Amino acid sequence: MMASDDRSAVPVAAHTATGARRWWARAAFALAILAAVVPLVFAGLLSTVGLLLVGVGGVVVTVAALYWFLASRGVVRWVSLPIAVLTPIVVLILFIRADLLAVVVASVVLMFLSVLCARAALRGRPSDTAVREVPAPPVRHPVLIMNPHSGGGKVAKFDLQRKAEELGAEVVLLEGPGTFDVTDEARQAVQRGADLLGVAGGDGTQALVAAVAAENDLPFLVISAGTRNHFAMDLGLDRTDPSRCLDALRDGVEVTVDLGRINGRPFVNNASFGVYAEVVRSPAYRDDKAGTVLQMLPDLLAGRAGAPLVTQIGDITVRNPQAVLVSNNPYGTSDLAGLNRRDRLDRGVLGAVTVSVASARQAIGLLRRANVRGLTQHTTTEVIVDSDTPQTPVGVDGESLLLPTPVRCTIDAGALRVRVPRDRPGVRPAAPTVDWVRLRELAWHRQAG
Repeated sequence: MMASDDRSAVPVAAHTATGARRWWARAAFALAILAAVVPLVFAGLLSTVGLLLVGVGGVVVTVAALYWFLASRGVVRWVSLPIAVLTPIVVLILFIRADLLAVVVASVVLMFLSVLCARAALRGRPSDTAVREVPAPPVRHPVLIMNPHSGGGKVAKFDLQRKAEELGAEVVLLEGPGTFDVTDEARQAVQRGADLLGVAGGDGTQALVAAVAAENDLPFLVISAGTRNHFAMDLGLDRTDPSRCLDALRDGVEVTVDLGRINGRPFVNNASFGVYAEVVRSPAYRDDKAGTVLQMLPDLLAGRAGAPLVTQIGDITVRNPQAVLVSNNPYGTSDLAGLNRRDRLDRGVLGAVTVSVASARQAIGLLRRANVRGLTQHTTTEVIVDSDTPQTPVGVDGESLLLPTPVRCTIDAGALRVRVPRDRPGVRPAAPTVDWVRLRELAWHRQAG
């Protein structure tokens, strides 16, 4: 009898969730309509049209000026910068002088609330982003490799070595004379009988040790002691206190995730080609990041520097993109270029984003997400990036490399067993793209009972 009650609760819960999403969708439409009505009521039709023209024109001029600032040198660059800065100020002054600032602010706030409601309606169920957990078997000889210089010295700041050793782990510190081969250190640990490998360091170091763990079917422990810790974030780990990652040694669960491969080399986050890879490859970048970017971007955007790329994404060919990003599982698509966060790391596919902005018009087109040539987003199991040079610059998990051309990216599905704490912050789902057609169907479509 109780089992029957439990089964009947499932469709009731699903119906309640669908009903809540329907009302979020209806609220989104109501707020969007209000955002359009407020200017009409308080400013009139002509003033509303003027508001729209001034607002859209200001955005277009600002984006175009920013593009010219990045893509030009000399007089054009330094004339474009004040235009980009002053245009929003001029638009604001025009709204104030027309006594329409309050109307604009009210309309913008209503539209912002509409988007929030739309995303609440379109957000998937928690089960859509939850990676399957399994009980973690006990370990006898965990080995943790720690880079004391990573993340500005987080290993010492959070006393990670002592805390790990108190939990029974062997700690290998990457310091002292000589050059350390992280992969070799991990393989030596396996030979010493390690039954778990872990890393306190950046994402590039994480990937190298993760590959050794995957090769030997050993669980892998991520300690968020790097600078940005993107892999840790997408695993739902605590990035503010890396010592909490060590809780996985005493109360952990296992999740199975994918590994990206680029010419056979592992990556946990992404591999980038084009503008970013060329800039970070420059010897001057480390000492003067902003100056190097401004110096190199005009030639890179115009195609006068760097080899032209041809990107094969499954059956799709993209020629001469300025930037290509291939990720271990796709990023969210709620922002301009899809570089958000990854809800899942176990879908068995690569995410591929290409960007082409060879003119101010294309840069403006990216805002509308209507420029197919300017921005493409795909999921696939293989990406091949070719050029007419024997080697291609690539940024792999933040590290600058030169790899033999053509460069082949693949996905190693389910390759890595990751041990994570049972109690952890969890993955915050990426905000969904606001699709008004889908939202309309959700708001008013009624399924037959």
